[in-house]
Amino acid sequence: MINSNYGVVLVTVGSLSEGKAIATQLIEAKLAACVNLFPIDSIYLWQGKINQDQEYQLIIKTDLSKFDQLAAKIETLHSYEVPEIIALPMIAGSKNYLDWLEADNLNLAD
Repeated sequence: MINSNYGVVLVTVGSLSEGKAIATQLIEAKLAACVNLFPIDSIYLWQGKINQDQEYQLIIKTDLSKFDQLAAKIETLHSYEVPEIIALPMIAGSKNYLDWLEADNLNLAD
């Protein structure tokens, strides 16, 4: 099933507790239906210096029409000066999963 309203937003955080706090608030605000968290090793350039850190990746399933609200909420909760907030379209998904996103979680009619 194809649906262009849904997407995945990627966010990195510095700790599991920060990730869980952000995820919980996004779910409570109905800005996300589901958030997965997993540990990652990041290598990146920041202020002219190469850094290597252990972080947590959040994979946020959402209705992309709510992206601006979601990004603003993340920015208020996030500890990083410049948090990664990247949206990717969900070009297809199983009908049952997409129905679950809409009916029980994202309330697209709101």
